[in-house]
Amino acid sequence: MVTLKSIQAATARIRESIYVSPFSRSETFSKLTGNDIYFKLDNLQITGAFKERGALNKILLLSEAERGRGVIAASAGNHSQAVAYHSTKRGISAEICMPLNTPIVKVSATRAFGAEVILAGSNYDESCQEALRRCKEQGRTFVHPFDDAAVISGQGSAGIEMLEQQPDIDVLVIPVGGGGLIAGVACAVKELKPSVKVIGVETSKLPSMKAAIEHHGPVTLAGKATIADGIAVRRAGGITYPLVCKYVDDIVTVDDEEIANAILLLLEKEKTLTEGAGAVATAAVAQHKIHAKGKKIGVFVSGGNIDVSLLSRIIERGLVKDGRLLRLRIHLPDHPGSLQRLAQVIAEHKANIVETMYDRSHYGVLLGDAVIDITIETRGPEHIAEIRADLDASGYSHERIV
Repeated sequence: MVTLKSIQAATARIRESIYVSPFSRSETFSKLTGNDIYFKLDNLQITGAFKERGALNKILLLSEAERGRGVIAASAGNHSQAVAYHSTKRGISAEICMPLNTPIVKVSATRAFGAEVILAGSNYDESCQEALRRCKEQGRTFVHPFDDAAVISGQGSAGIEMLEQQPDIDVLVIPVGGGGLIAGVACAVKELKPSVKVIGVETSKLPSMKAAIEHHGPVTLAGKATIADGIAVRRAGGITYPLVCKYVDDIVTVDDEEIANAILLLLEKEKTLTEGAGAVATAAVAQHKIHAKGKKIGVFVSGGNIDVSLLSRIIERGLVKDGRLLRLRIHLPDHPGSLQRLAQVIAEHKANIVETMYDRSHYGVLLGDAVIDITIETRGPEHIAEIRADLDASGYSHERIV
């Protein structure tokens, strides 16, 4: 069972091996929201995410016989690295089953922490089935990513830490996937200080915990792709669900564009790099989905293991969402000097052209005319409105490409 006592014991058990991450005030986000915003930066853990807390607690509770047989886990990301690092460090054999399409950077990181990686299945569910088969065959201990009392208790250590660091916190905003983190944190916080409001945040693509609450029990959702892949869980946990029902005040959702914008804001304003799943709580705050004013709000940044190849695309989406990247399709006469005159209109507004594509044959272009797609760096929505108004006044037919 997960109780305050089990969470306090887990906190004491793992404390010397887990980094007590900062829980510090953000001036930028405080001004943005009208609250005192504090970020709990668990993306600074050794393996880059909070998952170490639960994995380590589970590993430290193994008997000598279980240590000898080793552990196994299924994960495409942070949980795999946490299990690999903390088991190998203690001389315990670890196998990690990962989907075949797992990015090579995550596979390499897990292997670098000392685990044997088995690539099996096209998704997490299939990898998990392979892990459970191997678990039964080899007698290893399965370390579940969220639906395990020892794992949940370990994650709850973050709640105790936050109350120790900021005792007068009013609201905590926590990411939700399968529910291991929020179940542990909410249990600890509500038992120690019931006045603290705990709000969960899910991706709108897979709101499995919200669906479980609405259906009075876990249900399996259809899989969908999202940049918050670390919390893209199709079914809430059987252990985490009742804890969430008991201790969590509300759950809100954010979409991919809002998450991308949050990643950009954290990188640009806070100098903090986080993955999609790690930024959902920040997205909820930035998009004013947490209805509070003048409150002291703790926002959990849960992980920072983002694929570098994906980062540029996420930043671009964030810039579009923020109104700082604009793409226009503009019709203009196909003769010398027309492009120069168009560029002059844009230059007068001090907007920077970063990409162009010129076409004479498509998009319903008339003979003697051309179409140009122009991507422009802007200062925001007001700047965009000024540019488009001037293009209208100059006689350019144009449309925004989204």
